This record gives sequence, C-alpha cells and structure tokens, in this order.
Amino acid sequence: MGDRRAQLRQQLQACREATLGLFEGVDYSSLSRQAHPDFSPIGWHLGHIAYTEAFWILEKCAGQPPQFPQYHRLFAADGLPKAERANLPTLPELCTYLDAIRVQVLTYLKTAPVDQQERLWRWLLQHESQHNETITLVLQLQQAKVSGIGDRPQPSALDSQPPTPNSYPPILIPAGHFEQGSNSLNALDNERMVHPVYLDDYWIDRYPVTCGQYRQFIQAGGYEESKWWSEAGWQWLQQHPVSKPLYWSDNPEWEDHPVCGVSWYEAEAYANSVGKRLPTEAEWEKAASWNPELEQRCTYAWGEALPTSRHCNHDHWIGHTTPVDAYPAGRSAYGCEDMLGNVWEWTADWFTGYSGFKPFLYSGYSQIYFDGQHKVLRGGSWATRPWALRSTFRNWYHPGVRQILAGFRCVQDQA
Repeated sequence: MGDRRAQLRQQLQACREATLGLFEGVDYSSLSRQAHPDFSPIGWHLGHIAYTEAFWILEKCAGQPPQFPQYHRLFAADGLPKAERANLPTLPELCTYLDAIRVQVLTYLKTAPVDQQERLWRWLLQHESQHNETITLVLQLQQAKVSGIGDRPQPSALDSQPPTPNSYPPILIPAGHFEQGSNSLNALDNERMVHPVYLDDYWIDRYPVTCGQYRQFIQAGGYEESKWWSEAGWQWLQQHPVSKPLYWSDNPEWEDHPVCGVSWYEAEAYANSVGKRLPTEAEWEKAASWNPELEQRCTYAWGEALPTSRHCNHDHWIGHTTPVDAYPAGRSAYGCEDMLGNVWEWTADWFTGYSGFKPFLYSGYSQIYFDGQHKVLRGGSWATRPWALRSTFRNWYHPGVRQILAGFRCVQDQA
C-alpha cells in the first residue's frame, strides 16, 4: 500500500510540474484569450484541473466542504459556455488555487483507502494529462495566429535523418481473433472491457502518411476534386475552404514528418485518392497492440516497458513532430512504426461504448459523446503525457475538427 501511495504522489507531482511548465512566460492576454470557439482559454484549463481535483478527492472522497466556492461556476465543465470563460484570475492567483487544493489532496492521500480508490486517482492523473494536451494545442493555435498558419519551427537535430522512402509496402495483418480493450486500473470507462474481435486479412501502412506523401495530394488538386470526398466531406470543404493542413510548412525539411492538423474529412479524401481507406479502431489496435506469437495484448506497441524518449515522440520531449521512422524501438510486433506519439491518428469509426459499457464517475466523461457525431483517434501525439499514452486509449472529435495534433495512416483490403 505504501508503495502505491508513494507512486501516486510522485506521478501527481511530476504531472503538475509538467502542467506548470506550459505556462512559463505566458502573459495574461495569452492566459485568457480564446484562440478558437471550440476551445477554452488555457487559464481556464488550469483552474478546471484544480476544481476537478477538489471536487472528486476533497468533497466526494474526504467529505470536506466545497473549496473556493467563488470559482465553482467558472471552472466547472458544465458552468459557463466556452465563450464566457475569458474573465479569469491572474496566473499567480490560479497557482495559489492549484497549490492550496494540492496540499489538501496530498494530505488526504496519506490516509486514503487507496485499494478502493486507486482507479479514481489514476483517472485524475489522466484528466490533468489530457488538459495538458489541450493547453498545448491552444498555444499552437495562438502561435499560428501570430506567425501565420503554416509556419513551423525548424526541425531539431533529431530530425536530420535520411528521407523515408515512402515506398515501403504495407504490412499484412493476418486474419484471426485478437483482444480489444483494457481492464487495467488505468483504463478509462470507454476502453473497457476486453473483448474478442475477429478481423479478416488487411494491409496497414508501416508509417503514418507523411507531409511528402500528402503534398502529392495537394499538388494533384485533391482539394479541388470532389470525387475523392464523401458528400459530407465535400460539404464541409465548401463551408471551410482550405487547401492544406492547418500545421503545414512548405519547408522540405518536414517531408518525412507525419502530416499534422487535418480533419477526418481530409484524411478520408486522401485515403480515397490512393485507393485505400482509414483503419477501423479494431484494425488500428490489433496492428499496434497484439503480439501474434504470444497471442496476447501489449499495453504499448513495443511491449510492456514504460514509454521513454527511445520509444516514441511524446511528453513534449521534442516540442513538435519528428520523422516517422525516428523511433525503431517503438515498433509493434507486426512491424508498424510510430503508432504511439507524434500525431494522433484518425480511424474510420464513430465513438461509442464497447459491449457492456459502464460509465465511471459520471456519464459526461464518455457516454454523452456516443452521439454518432464524433470520430475516434488513436495513438497520442508529441504532446501526450505518458499517463495517457497506450494502445487502447481512445480520443474523439467531430470529423471537421483540424486544430488537434492529428494525422492518419491508411489500410487496404488487398495488397
């Protein structure tokens, strides 16, 4: 029990240090500005992290009275609309709020019945991690508006590698059953429960689609050819007349990085243009997590070892995307690379619960989004914290959203 308490304490503190690190040098304008109608100001996320920790740990578990009641309506997820969340406390005031709550939370952790509550504590750690990533993409959007969308930082020394050939054949995933989902304490409600799935043969790309590959789609008039787009996708494009991904650069140094900042509709159109399609969730997860020799699931594409800077681009190690072949140590049992970290990958499926789904804590976390309007993404990005990085983790957004750090890879039914 003592080891689990100490581990939770260490992880909570490490995550908090990473959270606060995102706010170094941030002025009040950046703290309180709404960079896009779909996303709250970054300062709101900071306050929401404190509010959520206080609500679930101090009020619900410890039975303490409400903390900082003056902040409840502002920082509750169901409080103010996103457009009304700009009137925020200053950064020092927010840090005081965070610190005051955290001191009480860690005090309670010393005597908390961790054996009964561990799933909640691990959920809380992932909740903060997910808001870290949202803060990151809002900062990306703010920077894009300052420097002009399409400008990107120069690749680092890690990126100075020979070009990826882009001609690797797709990888055959043989027909058969595998186990989808997770029953671990870390698993969120939408990842549960483990269940068998049978899939026919399919071929999946070794790497995510690169900027070099996507450039061919742009240059071939992909954004002008309605034949590659679904009816819904073409309608979206007419309403949002774009001609390249959001985080795009014409610098050839990015050719072997995964394309980033595309909507599901753009990913679908590209796949159609090359005679392929987007993978289903099950196809993606089998290629990433299943070890056919051992006939068992792996938490990560490479096995059970915790993620490090050797395995994949995550946790802000680099601060932007890297070439798709930069992490051979992260290769899956089938030989797929770059499946965790770097960019989220769109899948073909709408977000819904697995058979026997049961909401954890509250229905608003997952179940409210089982509405047939959200597509699933897998794999994490360069900004994903290690606590929210695994082969079974499911992310979800409307198919027209392109502000997230998302790319994709393709599959086909025949070689």
